[in-house]
Amino acid sequence: MKRFSIMTGALLLLVACGNKEKSYDATGTFEATEVTVSAKSTGELQRFDVTEGQEIDQNAIVGSIDAYQLKLQRQQLENTKEQLKANKKQLNATRGATTSKQLDLEKQLASIRQQIANAQRERQRYTELVNDGAVPRKQLDDINYQIKVLEKQLAATQDQIRSNNASLKEQSQGITAQMEGIDAQQLTVESQKAQLDEQIANTDIKAPITGSVLEKYVERGEYVTVGKPLFKMADTQNMFIRAYVTSAQLKDIKVGQACKVMADYGKGEKKIYDGTVTWISSRSEFTPKTIVTDDERADLVYAVKIAFKNDGYVKIGMYGEVKFQ
Repeated sequence: MKRFSIMTGALLLLVACGNKEKSYDATGTFEATEVTVSAKSTGELQRFDVTEGQEIDQNAIVGSIDAYQLKLQRQQLENTKEQLKANKKQLNATRGATTSKQLDLEKQLASIRQQIANAQRERQRYTELVNDGAVPRKQLDDINYQIKVLEKQLAATQDQIRSNNASLKEQSQGITAQMEGIDAQQLTVESQKAQLDEQIANTDIKAPITGSVLEKYVERGEYVTVGKPLFKMADTQNMFIRAYVTSAQLKDIKVGQACKVMADYGKGEKKIYDGTVTWISSRSEFTPKTIVTDDERADLVYAVKIAFKNDGYVKIGMYGEVKFQ
């Protein structure tokens, strides 16, 4: 009877242990999006304020590559730009001076015509006075002579205006061609400046994401080339756990599903986070073997990623658990 009681107690204990529900549905390790930052320019690394474990904000400038030659080239382009502006200003001044001279001739022509008109009225008046015998004929002759002189001046001025018009047209065409050439040069200079500005901006080393520095590959004073890795960092705020589930579990899991993520610190100490399923692998994984039997199919698992917001306690590579809701 006593033996029966002992056996019964042992059996109940085994049943109780067998019915004990696990606190998680899957396990895995914590990961983060890692980015290797490479040099975008070639030259000496003049400043490099990066240390492993350092937290860096996105777009923070953490170093710079020598940009002296690039800045010198940009200054030369600025000087060229200013010279082109001066040349254009000079051409405009030349065109303005020629136009002003032409306007002066037009005014002079109008003045001569007015003088001729006045002299003709005087001639008419003196003709009547001469016919009446009121004034000597010499005064009328003087007016006629004055009119002839003015008419010659008028013809000469008209010829000069016509000549200047032809010259002005030719000169204007030449100035226009030079202006177009200067405009083309200015566009080229602006394009070269934009390229240099981008190259100079690339000498600043910026953090592409907010995160923690994992590895540092170079030191200040080293000569780097385009594409050379400088340091690696990871987004430790937006982390995820890569867990594995069986095909039986897979039917109850979908992308966007809420779940609980538990970071295991050992000795039963855990921290819980709200997570969301963001990715489910489309193929199974198993321990590589040449042959898979029916019994071994139960060992096939599927990788699942669950994203969550880290508060700074979870570290890359830590062991964790997932409870699906």
